[in-house]
Amino acid sequence: MQRSNLRERGFTLLELLVVLLIIALLAGYVGPKLFGEVGKAKMKTAASQMKSLADALDHYRLDVGHYPTTEQGLAVLSVKPGDEAKWQGPYLTKDVPNDPWDHPYVYRRPGENGHDFDLITYGADGKPGGTGEDADISYFQ
Repeated sequence: MQRSNLRERGFTLLELLVVLLIIALLAGYVGPKLFGEVGKAKMKTAASQMKSLADALDHYRLDVGHYPTTEQGLAVLSVKPGDEAKWQGPYLTKDVPNDPWDHPYVYRRPGENGHDFDLITYGADGKPGGTGEDADISYFQ
């Protein structure tokens, strides 16, 4: 067996540390901007889901003659309530989704300020009020 005289060369510890430092600096700069965009996307998703739920509630009202009560909630869009003979659903192809932060949507009928109903998500923190990603998103009709 003959040994090669070629010298094998690898990276030095200093070179590896410099590369890791550059990667850490880039991640520190790009990371917060990327996570901010994720929050905005979740807020847009919530608004879109709420519009779809409101459309399903409108179809329910056209069939039954009224919006569901607060006690019935959004579940009547997927499962026939026992006391509604005119129910023509299901009005959603899947079960009622949670908001993008995995909290249930809040449905109230009658809504506040004279609206037929209110549909609300309390944002990332799941509590009323807040700013940014914790802000409430409301849909009312």
